[in-house]
Amino acid sequence: MFDYTVLHWATFLTAVVLLELSPGADMAFMLGQTVRNGRKAGFAALFGSLMATFFHIAMAAIGLSAVIATSAVAFSIIKWAGVVYLIWLGYQAFFSSKKSAVTVPDKSPAAHSIFLQGALISALNPKVAIFFLAFLPQFVVEGAGPISLQLLFHGTVLVCVGFFLQTPLILMGSRIASTLKGNQNLRLWFDRCLGALFFTLGIRLAISKMN
Repeated sequence: MFDYTVLHWATFLTAVVLLELSPGADMAFMLGQTVRNGRKAGFAALFGSLMATFFHIAMAAIGLSAVIATSAVAFSIIKWAGVVYLIWLGYQAFFSSKKSAVTVPDKSPAAHSIFLQGALISALNPKVAIFFLAFLPQFVVEGAGPISLQLLFHGTVLVCVGFFLQTPLILMGSRIASTLKGNQNLRLWFDRCLGALFFTLGIRLAISKMN
């Protein structure tokens, strides 16, 4: 079981590395939390995102993502929930930046709250579910094991690679956090840029289509 060639692994791992390093809402949230609230917040966001990623992978493995891929209603419901959430995060960033300009910054949010937010960002993106439904089956090999187990196995490898690739980003981002704490103007600029990024990602998701 799970007997793959070197070429298979080389192709799969290359695709995974490119996928994990491509910017998106989950990476923006992770880096934003790291820079604003420190290393612990960054890891909480990362674990939340990875949990949602594995959820999408599990759904693809058992075929439920196909429902989203073929149902316009299901796609729209999840998409617009994601749009609203991203816009809300953008508003929060702008609101936080204005508030911090006249008051002492609030205590950092709890890790479990950041974890849930990171999970929601990925879970409420139907394009992610459809992507994994199209991506993972390309690496299923006849005779290497049950299809569902092969999908879960490759998905687990993807999540592990994502953790090891994004951990250095958190470690680097935590250094920036110390700079922001001592520079209120820089923190204000960063929060507004982060808010603008979430607004942009929300609009991009809003205009996305099933195909």
